[in-house]
Amino acid sequence: MTVFLSLGQRPEEPGPPITGPAAYPPEVAARLADDAARIVARYPQARSALLPLLHLVQSEDGCLTPAGIAFCAGRLGLTDAEVTAVATFYSMYRRTPTGDYLVGVCTNTLCAIMGGDEILDALQDQLGVHAGQTTGDGRITLEHIECNAACDYAPVVMVNWEFFDNQTPASARDLVDALRGGTPVTPTRGAPLCTFRETSRTLAGLADPRAVTNPGGTGEATLAGLRVARANGMAAPDADSTKESASEPDPSITEAADSTRDEPAPAPESAAPPPVNGSQP
Repeated sequence: MTVFLSLGQRPEEPGPPITGPAAYPPEVAARLADDAARIVARYPQARSALLPLLHLVQSEDGCLTPAGIAFCAGRLGLTDAEVTAVATFYSMYRRTPTGDYLVGVCTNTLCAIMGGDEILDALQDQLGVHAGQTTGDGRITLEHIECNAACDYAPVVMVNWEFFDNQTPASARDLVDALRGGTPVTPTRGAPLCTFRETSRTLAGLADPRAVTNPGGTGEATLAGLRVARANGMAAPDADSTKESASEPDPSITEAADSTRDEPAPAPESAAPPPVNGSQP
């Protein structure tokens, strides 16, 4: 059986990996340099500041551009290629212009079976765009996202990486209508919602002047496993007993390991495994 693998950019990413202006205007470069100096000063080695600096330049352009790549490289003594290699590895750095609100629908297994796929379909119809595209008014960029560790509140929609839990197609449609219309919306927990560029500045490590109005905390769904454990008399092992057992390995395991320590590794089997479903190897 022949399998073809398509390598390269995702289909929704048109053109070269990073496009746009090659350099910032002097006044923009000077402003970014002041912010970058504050960020870099926090790290013993300047190059450790690369990830926050990428967020900083993303806050300027709404995505990464050659100007942002060159700025980061110049500040950290790296090459453009080294910065690009890091920037294109992480999905949190956008390669195409992003709207005011990056709306992500989790379509990993649990969210999908709880309705995530239906939510994504509903939003694509509502907004008239496919995942990876931005609405014509520049307000919303829609995408499907990987797990964001909120499975206990599935299905989850994230807006600029703030949580909107237990969504339905109807509630998700109401959410994007409010975003497009300028109506304030409140995340389930975390900081008040702001634009994508403002979020990027916060992720760069610059001070967020807003107060956290939705601290959230541990909810009932998160505590379900703990309630079941207590109802069944289950408890974690005592820390002292765990340390004691770890310091005294099973003698039979130690003897077995010692008996084979100097033996050569087994040779590969000469017989090929049988074909699967009648296919030829």
